[in-house]
Amino acid sequence: MATKKQRKYDMEFKIQAVKLGKEIGVQRAAKELGIPAHTIYNWNKQVKDGSLDIGEGAHSPSNARTLNAEMIELRKRIKALEKDNKRL
Repeated sequence: MATKKQRKYDMEFKIQAVKLGKEIGVQRAAKELGIPAHTIYNWNKQVKDGSLDIGEGAHSPSNARTLNAEMIELRKRIKALEKDNKRL
């Protein structure tokens, strides 16, 4: 049984693919770029959860975090890192 080799895409390609998908639709962008549509859908999900930054205009008001929510999250992360540092 042959295994598929997973392709690696650089960050710039991902960013441009997501932006193109927003402009002309994911299916059409995938076809033009020669990549599976589900790949662009996965990158869109990463943009929404904040693990892929595509720059200006990436977040709509409905999915953007408030400054306060972001500060709370950062404080939690700092506290956890300080705890790990102490333990080490």
